Amino acid sequence: MNVAVSTAEARTRGHVSRTSPIRRASQRKGQGVRGTQFAQLTAFVAVAEHRSFTRAAEHLGLSTPSLSQAIRALEDGFGVRLLNRTTRSVSLTEAGEELLAHLNPVLEGVDNAIDAVNAYRDTPSGTIRLTVHPVAGATVLAPLVARFAAAYPAIELEVSVDLACRDLVGGHFDAGIHLGSSIAQDMIAVPIGGKLRVLTVASPEYLARHKPPATPDDLGQHNCVRYRWDKDVANAWRFMKGGERAEVVVEGTLTVNDYDLALRSALDGIGIAQLPEASIATHLAEGRLVPLLLDWSPDWAGFFLFYPSRRHVPVKLRALVDFLRKGAKPEPGIDPAVHQ
Repeated sequence: MNVAVSTAEARTRGHVSRTSPIRRASQRKGQGVRGTQFAQLTAFVAVAEHRSFTRAAEHLGLSTPSLSQAIRALEDGFGVRLLNRTTRSVSLTEAGEELLAHLNPVLEGVDNAIDAVNAYRDTPSGTIRLTVHPVAGATVLAPLVARFAAAYPAIELEVSVDLACRDLVGGHFDAGIHLGSSIAQDMIAVPIGGKLRVLTVASPEYLARHKPPATPDDLGQHNCVRYRWDKDVANAWRFMKGGERAEVVVEGTLTVNDYDLALRSALDGIGIAQLPEASIATHLAEGRLVPLLLDWSPDWAGFFLFYPSRRHVPVKLRALVDFLRKGAKPEPGIDPAVHQ
């Protein structure tokens, strides 16, 4: 592998000159990439992706000093700085951006080659990087992680929990789990987990101080903990009863975009919250939360596993897709009669 680009391609791209330092370094070497340099390039890509030496070192299973030494050796070999380092951040120089742009397709080709060989193995292997909505992490993924690990012990899951629906290609993720409305149209999206029932709940302590709402409109008299599921505003709560739909603008002293904080606030009696039933089943069963307006509880479309549309789906990712399609079953609903 040679990281230099041809002069013709450089002119076409418009951002690499004939005297590119990376090109000159490669010409001085007069040879392809050896094992040590490949390891250094892999280290560079990890730092570029994570924008952090510490996180990149953890990802690669190296010590931070060893990783720093590898990057310094790579920069010395090229005779050009690839990364700008401060005490708080890491960013790419122009030469670093150029190098990363040409390395990504090469490393993807290496991944594809490895996947092609892995197709002959009895057990898929490798790392799968996922970006996951916080609620999906709690309701869909977490209950299945142990079973997936047992079924595919050679596959390593690297999960990043993000409220925003991240760009898979730009973030170097293999796949994601998110709300269907947030997923780009050019992605392959597979529904998992079934419909998501959302319950309106409060703690017994809160209800001891406030009369429970009898209709959705009664929420106007209550302090509501507004959880922002995505980029949309959080103060419009949707309800559905048979064929009747209602949308109520609620008010409250707390709006959050963190699921755990929304749940904690409801448990502490700050106010009424709307949360997915599957994630609070234990709290409901043990009486720490009380369901309200059960006959108005709406169903959401649920979550989707999504990944780039391409002809070659890595074996390890296909294993995860098939597992989640079969294993992510919807949780049984609450019997309203038990909680009336």
